[in-house]
Amino acid sequence: MDIHRLTDRLGGLAFGGDYNPEQWDAEVWKQDDELMRLAKVNLATVGVFSWALLEPEEGRYDFAWLDAHLDRLHLNGVAVDLATPTASPPPWFTLAHPDALAVRPDGLRLTHGSRDTYCLAAPAYRQAAARIAGALAERYGDHPALALWHVHNEYATLCWCDHTAAAFRVWLRDRHGDLDALNHAWGTAFWSQHYTAWEQILPPRATQWHHNPGQALDFSRFWSDQTLAAYREQRDAIRARSDRPVTTNLMLPGYQNLDLWAFGREVDLVSVNHYPGAPGVDAAAQAAFDADRARSFAGGAPWLLMESGTNTVYAGGRTLAKEPGDVLRHSLGHIARGSEGALFFQWRQSKAGAEQWHSAMVPHAGPDSRTFREVTALGESLARLGELAGSTVRAEVAVLHDPDAWWAMNVDGLPSAELDYFTALRRAHRALWDAGATVDFAHPGQSLAGYRLVLAPALFLLTDASAENLRHYVAGGGTLLVQHFSGVVDEHLHSRLGGYPAAPLREALGIRVEEYRPLAEGERITLSDGSTATVWSESLRTEGAEAVAAYTHGMLAGRPALTRHPFGTGHGWYLSSRLDDSGYAGLVGRLLTEAGVTAGLPGLPPGVEAVTRHAPDGRRWHLLISHRDEAVPLPEPGRDLLTDRFLSELPPGGCAVLRAH
Repeated sequence: MDIHRLTDRLGGLAFGGDYNPEQWDAEVWKQDDELMRLAKVNLATVGVFSWALLEPEEGRYDFAWLDAHLDRLHLNGVAVDLATPTASPPPWFTLAHPDALAVRPDGLRLTHGSRDTYCLAAPAYRQAAARIAGALAERYGDHPALALWHVHNEYATLCWCDHTAAAFRVWLRDRHGDLDALNHAWGTAFWSQHYTAWEQILPPRATQWHHNPGQALDFSRFWSDQTLAAYREQRDAIRARSDRPVTTNLMLPGYQNLDLWAFGREVDLVSVNHYPGAPGVDAAAQAAFDADRARSFAGGAPWLLMESGTNTVYAGGRTLAKEPGDVLRHSLGHIARGSEGALFFQWRQSKAGAEQWHSAMVPHAGPDSRTFREVTALGESLARLGELAGSTVRAEVAVLHDPDAWWAMNVDGLPSAELDYFTALRRAHRALWDAGATVDFAHPGQSLAGYRLVLAPALFLLTDASAENLRHYVAGGGTLLVQHFSGVVDEHLHSRLGGYPAAPLREALGIRVEEYRPLAEGERITLSDGSTATVWSESLRTEGAEAVAAYTHGMLAGRPALTRHPFGTGHGWYLSSRLDDSGYAGLVGRLLTEAGVTAGLPGLPPGVEAVTRHAPDGRRWHLLISHRDEAVPLPEPGRDLLTDRFLSELPPGGCAVLRAH
């Protein structure tokens, strides 16, 4: 089961969003039917937060109201993405099962009153969730409106309760086998932490000072596996009764609770939510970052933007309004990178409740508003892009993305508080995006043979197998940039002895790091090529590599800072400090040139995104998004599918979809 079944069912790209008719009355439903037709909505997500209405008391279901809405949507030509409502248990559930409420690391049990008031490890919750998923599938599994199943909503909630502790111990037994192996993996000889019985082991709850790093890393791995198991239970209950594809809307925030590679292998299609955290061109860069990640988690297959905001940017504790045209620019940024449509949260802005100020396709002001006019224009444009369905995106550049390395960088006691995995990942992508490169994300253990250039911005944790994989990539002709503090611990968070990074990677890079030297807060250093750096420095020696730039002062004066090593038929680069933005952009530009990576559509100036989608039959489309204030001549003029007009230039802030010659 895949996304092609969805786009075939819809007759093109998906357009619509979360629809909550239970918040409104019959007069509004009638208006919704008319407005959805006007906006060319073809997919509505229904039921995400409806558990209390669907199951008003344990084991008793009320489907009559949902029957009516699914029938109404079907008659109106709108397909349904039917959700299981398990992200928001009803009050009767938490009253009957108070032990299923989540517990914080400090032991405080949370109370009902928000969404996500559950512990994923609580048996009562898991049973209730699988039960309602099965009941929904039994009733609606072959409903003519049904196009897609939507399990849960934004899996992210953590818990440290006794149910979690019991499940954690079971997981640890499966992973380590016995206590001797666990004690070795966690290094419990330090601080008198040696365990002699499984019952002694707890989740990493609030404690006096630093947590055991191995325990913290394993808990992150465990919780991701626990979440995936909860998803599978609902998915399997649905699959037993329905043949429609099943997904869950993954979040891509600046923290990580899930192994998204693992989820990508389990869902029938990858779907994600995206809400930018900055206005203007930064929002567009963030959209590209998340879209490239989503496509990569999908293994390069088409995916779906399940949620976005029509008119909101969340920045620094403020909800900012998007600029005119951003609805199209942001949506097309995702579609350019493989999404099979654009969906929003939500259709109609709520007049009450916790998210009444969250923007929507129909705002409080109603259809006579700029937002709805832009939404309608977007729907009309996407209706012309049906021929893109099923096409894919190809990239010659990859950024390495490993959940274990991310979780490892979250442990206590690292040498600098400025070592941040997400920041490093996004910074690498932004430099490539600014340079006009189309980017994949890749796991360090997967084959990298198809990429001319690979960036490894934060591989603190690196397994022996992944280190050998990177060595093999360089030897086979690839260009690899490894950045500071990489490959210094193994999968147990045990430090590499004898010099960093891991031996196979050292060989490919032709260097050996002897000592790391974090910089003071705000300290800036100058390298021999004139670039400046912050945060970090390292004492390293070359073992075959050439020094491209050196440190210029202190005990590291004259020592290599940036190195390049011919190895096999490829090149391994190592950057031992954090360059400022201009220096980093210059290095990335040099690597792209040396690796022979070309822009998506040569001839366009900076500030114009250009991504190409490829159909299996050889057809291609250039998707262009301008972030410039002036018109831009097109190197390949042609008919724009968005407007069905011939274009020779992009207007200021304009977009276009052109069939390639």
